[in-house]
Amino acid sequence: MHHSIEVEHLTFQYPDGLQALSDVSLNITPGEKTALVGPNGAGKSTLILHLNGILTGNGSVKVCGLQVHPDNLKRVRAQVGMVFQSPEDQLFSPTVYDDVAFGPLYQGLPEQEVHTRVDQALAAVAMSAYKERVSHHLSMGEKKRIAIATVLSMQPEVLVLDEPTAGLDPRSRRGLINLLRQLPLTMLVSTHDILMVRELFPRMVIMDQGRIVADGPTETLLEDAALLEAHGLERPCDL
Repeated sequence: MHHSIEVEHLTFQYPDGLQALSDVSLNITPGEKTALVGPNGAGKSTLILHLNGILTGNGSVKVCGLQVHPDNLKRVRAQVGMVFQSPEDQLFSPTVYDDVAFGPLYQGLPEQEVHTRVDQALAAVAMSAYKERVSHHLSMGEKKRIAIATVLSMQPEVLVLDEPTAGLDPRSRRGLINLLRQLPLTMLVSTHDILMVRELFPRMVIMDQGRIVADGPTETLLEDAALLEAHGLERPCDL
């Protein structure tokens, strides 16, 4: 059985010389929900952007058994649903329907299948009534749900999210956490929201200065106050 995500000895340096990743290896099995945490500049977003070929470093990256390579990018991107921190990066069409239909249309699916995919994706994020709405008129919480729907319509095997709760009020944050709990997908989420991590993600990977410095059960790592403090993380106050 293949891993959903398989990163081996990945190193990446930006053109300005910044060493963003140093010998990173990470395997995530199908169905596993994993949180990626660490201070700003730790390399979390850089790692995520390698999973669908937006960035390319030295090392090996496979998703769903496919090598992330220019020849495979269309297939890879159908398997890895990438939800960016800002929904504005994903919502650019006249209506919610058009945004959610974009991926299936790009895949060349027939019109009826596109309709079905859009309906299923909007239902999964509890936004079916918003099909004809204009995306940029929605609240931040609504936009984040629609952004997730735009990748669910591609029927990916893996969902990757960058700071999904950033910028949300408490009610929208709670709604998003409940939504992520219900989605039956392999999930890798980069976040500073440690309370969400504790609630949703059995496994936690800590990054700092371009390296993975800890990887294990969330509850175990959250008990290690010295580890968290050393890598710029705050231990939840009720632990």
